[in-house]
Amino acid sequence: MITVHHLNNSRSQRILWLLEELGLDYEIAGYKRDATTNLAPPELVKVHPLGKSPVITDGGVTVAESGAIVEYLIRKYGKGKFMPAENSADFVPWLHWMHYAEGSAMLPVMLTLYTMRLGDAAAPLRPRLESEIANHFGYMDKALGKNDFFVGNALTGADFQIVFVLEAARSLGLLRPFANLNRYLDAVHARPAYKRGVERGGQYDLGG
Repeated sequence: MITVHHLNNSRSQRILWLLEELGLDYEIAGYKRDATTNLAPPELVKVHPLGKSPVITDGGVTVAESGAIVEYLIRKYGKGKFMPAENSADFVPWLHWMHYAEGSAMLPVMLTLYTMRLGDAAAPLRPRLESEIANHFGYMDKALGKNDFFVGNALTGADFQIVFVLEAARSLGLLRPFANLNRYLDAVHARPAYKRGVERGGQYDLGG
């Protein structure tokens, strides 16, 4: 049985969505953020030394890191879904978007969150962060265009990775100028499997 070690209001929500789209049986071990620090509880260290979520256990296998979990589940259980064939023209774009989401796009979002908490002390950083947000989210908005998904116009692992980035950006008010990304995110939120994942995982609110 797959167990998702699920932290509220975190990246682990994307794993629940993927599992629902795959139609797999799984169980949830729930964890709550500290009300003061907003950090994960120390109990997660017992699952993985980093003490972070998401983490899954699948029999005797423990997998951490969102991208690794998404790829592991798709390769093991996807039966050809959510990943293009390695000899197809879509495979390299799939690799790009799988890694781009957390490797590049998420960084200016996180830095924006931290600088908001610093108030006026962060003023020198804001022009650079605004430039990075415009660059990365403009890139994604243009790449998506009128398509429904990022790779091959079909739901793939790349979408499970990207959606959390967009949700975090929307919660900070950063997504407003990007019509294609807003349309895409709303369509994902309307998917039955996405809704089931939220229902099973509990309240999901990144603050927006």
